[in-house]
Amino acid sequence: MNEGERRRVRHGEAFWRAHHECWKRSDLNQREYCAAHCIPLKAFGNWRAKFMAEPQPMARKLLYRHGGLNHTLSHSLSHTLSHMAYPTTAAASPLVVPPGREGHRRRFSQADRQRILAEAEQPGASLSEIARHYDVDRRLLIRWKRKLAQSVPCFVTVEIVETPSAAAAS
Repeated sequence: MNEGERRRVRHGEAFWRAHHECWKRSDLNQREYCAAHCIPLKAFGNWRAKFMAEPQPMARKLLYRHGGLNHTLSHSLSHTLSHMAYPTTAAASPLVVPPGREGHRRRFSQADRQRILAEAEQPGASLSEIARHYDVDRRLLIRWKRKLAQSVPCFVTVEIVETPSAAAAS
C-alpha cells in the first residue's frame, strides 16, 4: 500500500469516526442521521459495527458502600483526601449510578429516578442525552415519567353554587 492510499484510508476512517461520534450525540436513529447528512446507511452501519468491535478503554471501577461512594478508593492516589475526614450523608452526595453488569438489572431508588427525571425536565435538556449519560434506555425514562405522573395526585378546582331549588327549600 503506497503513502497516498494509506492517507486515503486514514481520512476515510476519520470521516466515518467523526460521523459516528456526531450520531451518538444526536437524538436521531441511524436511518434519520444518514438521510439528514446524505451518507449511505449501509456504509455507516458497517463502520459503526467496526467501531463497536474495537476494544473499549476499561472504565474505572467504583467501589460502593452502604453510605454512598467509597471516597478513598474512587480517587487517584495523587488526590489529597484531607477534606473528607468525615464523609457527608448519602442524601447530600451527588447521584452515583452503578454500571450495569452483564445479565443483571440495575435497581434505581425512587429518589434517583426523580432526580434523573428532574434533570431531564430542565429547559434545553435532551431525554436521549440524559439516558446516555446514565446508561439507560430512553424508553425507560419515558416509562418512569409516565409512572410518576400517575402517582402524583391531580387537584381540580370545584366551585359550589347554590341552585334556586335549594334556596327555596331552605
